[in-house]
Amino acid sequence: MNAVVDTKAEDKVAYENNKLHKRLCRLVGQAIGDFNMIEDGDKVMVCLSGGKDSYALLDILMTLRERAPINFEIVAVNLDQKQPNFPADVLPAYLEKLGVPFHIENQDTYSIVKRLIPEGKTTCSLCSRLRRGILYRVADELGCNKIALGHHRDDILETFFLNMFFGGKIKGMPAKLVSDDGKHMVIRPLAYVKEEDTERYAAVKNFPIIPCDLCGSQENLQRKQIKAMLREWEKKHPGRVENTFSALSTVVPSHLMDRELFGFTDLKTDGIANPLGDIAFDEEPCSTPAPSTIPLVNLQ
Repeated sequence: MNAVVDTKAEDKVAYENNKLHKRLCRLVGQAIGDFNMIEDGDKVMVCLSGGKDSYALLDILMTLRERAPINFEIVAVNLDQKQPNFPADVLPAYLEKLGVPFHIENQDTYSIVKRLIPEGKTTCSLCSRLRRGILYRVADELGCNKIALGHHRDDILETFFLNMFFGGKIKGMPAKLVSDDGKHMVIRPLAYVKEEDTERYAAVKNFPIIPCDLCGSQENLQRKQIKAMLREWEKKHPGRVENTFSALSTVVPSHLMDRELFGFTDLKTDGIANPLGDIAFDEEPCSTPAPSTIPLVNLQ
C-alpha cells in the first residue's frame, strides 16, 4: 500500500515539475517573441552568476534553442570577481558536464568595491558598473551580439518602484535595451517569469547555487524593502502585482506630466473627438484581474 502511495506522490511531483518547465519555456518564448530578442544567426552571451535566475535562464534558452525554427549560438560567461571563498571549480565543472561553450573571466572587482565603498554602504551600484563594463568587453572578444541577463519580472517591478520612490523617476528595467556605449544589445528573456518560479525550478534542477558575498549579504538594501512590499501585496491583494506589471507596457503619455514625452505646451482644442482625451475617471476595474493577453510565439 505504501509503495502505491509513494508512486502516486512521485508521479504528482513529476507532473508539477513538468508543468513548471513548460510554463518557463512558454513565458521566455513569449518575451523573446514580443521584443524580438533573438534572431537567426545571433550569438548570445548568457551571463551566469551562479545564482538561481541565471542558471534557469541558461537552461531554458538551451531548451528553446533545440526547438526554435532559427539558429543561434549560446556562450555561457561567468565573471569571477575574486570574492573570498568563491568556489572557482563549481561553474566550470557544471558547464563542462552540460556541454555548453563557456568562458570564465577573472577580474578582482571585489577588492575595488571593498576599497572604495565604506563599510555598511550599498555596494550594488559600483559593483554593477564594473561588472557591466567587463561583460561588454568580453562580449566583443567572443563575438557575441546579444548579452542575456537573468533579471525576472520581480526584478523589473522592484527597479520600477526603486526609481519612483527613491529616484523621482518613472523608469524601469526594460526587456531589451541598447547599452550606454551604443554597441551592445542587452536582453532579459526572463522578463515575464516570476521569481518564485525560478526559485522552485532551481530546487527541481538542483543547480549548484553560489551565494554572493557582496550585495547578497547586505540586509538593509532598499531593494529588499521593495521586495517585501510586493510580497505583502501579493498575499493581501492578489492581482495587484500582476496589474502593476501589466501597467508597465500600457502607458498613456497624455495622462502623465512629462512635457518632453507629450506636447502639452502645444496642445489645443480642435473640435475633433479623441479617445485619449480627458475623462474624469476610468471605468471602475472589476475585482478579478483580466487574464494575460500576451501572445504565444513560435519559440515555445
